Amino acid sequence: MTRARGFSLLELLVVISIMALATAGVALSLRDTGQSRLEREGQRLAALLEAGRAQARASGTLVRWQVQGNGFRFVGLPPGSTLPTQWLDAGTRVADGTVLVLGPDPLLPPQRTLLTHVDTPELRLAIGTDGLRPFGPEGSQ
Repeated sequence: MTRARGFSLLELLVVISIMALATAGVALSLRDTGQSRLEREGQRLAALLEAGRAQARASGTLVRWQVQGNGFRFVGLPPGSTLPTQWLDAGTRVADGTVLVLGPDPLLPPQRTLLTHVDTPELRLAIGTDGLRPFGPEGSQ
């Protein structure tokens, strides 16, 4: 008697089940949640605020960051300085109308602003500084 070649039904079902679980895991990890969007924008904003702070210190001028429409702007930057003025995600908003002072003093007053997103208004992310440390996320609320 010769053995049939190939895989048994049980072996095929096990392989298909493993592939389905792996695909589901990848699909869930690739999903862009509202919290991850806020964190990405928060990290970017913190880096931009630090860049504005460095330019204010280098030029010895007062630089302010403020919300403008659906974006933001840096007021007082030296001529030729260009920093982005739009959010990466068009749904990002600032929950408060805070104006942040970025320099020229080495020590700033403690300050922060709250980011939110139009799709998930219940999520907020605070970006701030204690005046000595760099701007950064302070945690989600």
